[in-house]
Amino acid sequence: MRTPTEIVLVRHARSVPPTADGPDDFTRPLTTRGLRQAEELVTTLSEARPAAIWSSPYRRAIQTVQPTADALGLPVRTRTELREWDDGLAFTEVWESHYVRSWTDLSYARPGGESLEQLGIRAVAALRALARHHPGRVVLVGSHGTFICRALAGFGVPVEWATVRQMPMPAVYRLRFTDPHTRPEISELV
Repeated sequence: MRTPTEIVLVRHARSVPPTADGPDDFTRPLTTRGLRQAEELVTTLSEARPAAIWSSPYRRAIQTVQPTADALGLPVRTRTELREWDDGLAFTEVWESHYVRSWTDLSYARPGGESLEQLGIRAVAALRALARHHPGRVVLVGSHGTFICRALAGFGVPVEWATVRQMPMPAVYRLRFTDPHTRPEISELV
């Protein structure tokens, strides 16, 4: 029997809220509290003994896994496929009604954006690719709430808009693949 591959999937810690004046979604950092939360994750994430650390290229996701990478002497590598959902919205303070619409109709995409259905396909494919690339190893992955929810849904976990709204920052899930082509066993760590 082969050794399972584990993906430890981390939603970023508390980040600076988006504003009309920026920073943009790509460069938005963690708050002071979020930086403390990232430091507090080091013990839990290190105990998993990751062989590799990957992240969304978004600053807040990298900042969340960087302290663990530093503690383990591993680089944080980025993959575009691990990025957050491209909702197709310019900054708006009334974004929630747009998100509710997308969660009601998973195939709906705003011009220039991706649907939640497309995100789910991207998320599952990205995590399966990492599992194939690191067979029998543990891989730490820094990402985002909507990405994680759509990945979980893609692996058969019931997820809805309320799930995203209630997911803490940070949140940590373990996906245990006995085969990268099958559904993983999923557990919540934090």
